[in-house]
Amino acid sequence: MSIIRPYGDTTGDGMVQLSFTLPLAHSKIADGAARQLAAKMGLDPALVVHSKPMGPDFTFFVVYGRVNHLVDTDKVDVVERDFPLLSPKEVNAAVKRLLRRPLTVVGACIGTDAHTVGIDAILNIKGFAGEKGLEYYQELRVVNLGAQVDVPLLVERARAERADAVLVSQVVTQRDAHLLNTREMSAAFREAYPSHERPLLVVGGPRFDESMASELGVDRIFGRGTTPAEVASYLVHRISRPTEAP
Repeated sequence: MSIIRPYGDTTGDGMVQLSFTLPLAHSKIADGAARQLAAKMGLDPALVVHSKPMGPDFTFFVVYGRVNHLVDTDKVDVVERDFPLLSPKEVNAAVKRLLRRPLTVVGACIGTDAHTVGIDAILNIKGFAGEKGLEYYQELRVVNLGAQVDVPLLVERARAERADAVLVSQVVTQRDAHLLNTREMSAAFREAYPSHERPLLVVGGPRFDESMASELGVDRIFGRGTTPAEVASYLVHRISRPTEAP
């Protein structure tokens, strides 16, 4: 089956749940406004199953209702993993064979982003989802700069450490800050390095569209749920193909 409909209570009933906030005080008027918005979005019927004041002037809603839209999975466009998933032992062996030295990775959260949970999950030895982070890999040298790192400082440290790859995590996304910061970073690295010497630029975060790598000027985007093994495997994949275009 390539044509599907959302599932709520029974197969193919089209029921979905969504949440949003309106700039209205919690009231029956606010509930009615939420139903009206949901109806305009195509939910019929639209039921407000939860509403909660968010301070004196805002209300948070959870709405449940039916949509008539169908999804054709044959037309879904996603970025599939195009490299083999390697074990730490295989990564170490490949780096040793290809570079004959440790691969240096510099990581940071740039701009005003103070959320290090993403970059730490990939870099720290404790890792994520039962996998050890990149610090666990014997042939990877990890430099974690932490949070709120200015782009010029990131470029300076990448040059000083002779980074092979720069990993940047962006969790703060208000007003598309993650996109603006990424574009600023990629432009700074292209200005600071000759094209053949620039380190790999890899960004990750829950709100990135993985298909936007070329548009943002980076080599790879990783979305939510990415594991350290995926990142390590990608780095090996790219150093084995140094002329591959982003």
